[in-house]
Amino acid sequence: MLAAALTLLAGISLSVSGASPARADRCDDIAAQLKGQIEGLKIGITAANVIYLSHPQARELTLGCRGRNYSNELYAKADSRKPKPEFFELVATAAALVFTIPKPDALTGSTRCIKRMGLFRGDNVKMRYRRLNMECTRTKTEAAIAISRGRDE
Repeated sequence: MLAAALTLLAGISLSVSGASPARADRCDDIAAQLKGQIEGLKIGITAANVIYLSHPQARELTLGCRGRNYSNELYAKADSRKPKPEFFELVATAAALVFTIPKPDALTGSTRCIKRMGLFRGDNVKMRYRRLNMECTRTKTEAAIAISRGRDE
């Protein structure tokens, strides 16, 4: 009986130790997927659940994971007050991969948000599009967009 118990314990320890290798968290997986899908994207340092990315079309690009009010957040800042179409393509591709939505929907939402800023609506626009929260801001020299999805969605 003792031999059967030892054999059973040995089998359990082998199955537990060989269950699965250690994995990086979901945020690192998303960043690696972005790097593989977007040409010219580089992954920088990670600090406080934010991964800093760099791309020639954006002045700043970050991927935030699991904040207090959101599950994922993508932040991009353009070099000019009126971003070029290449910037919108970058944001749409990244948002489509991070939030698993179709790229045309991400392109439409980000374009709408940034183009709404102006004389009537001001330089800070918040909107919702396809279950995503979008906040666009601009200064005299640059424009930025933050796309996030709430924790409860």
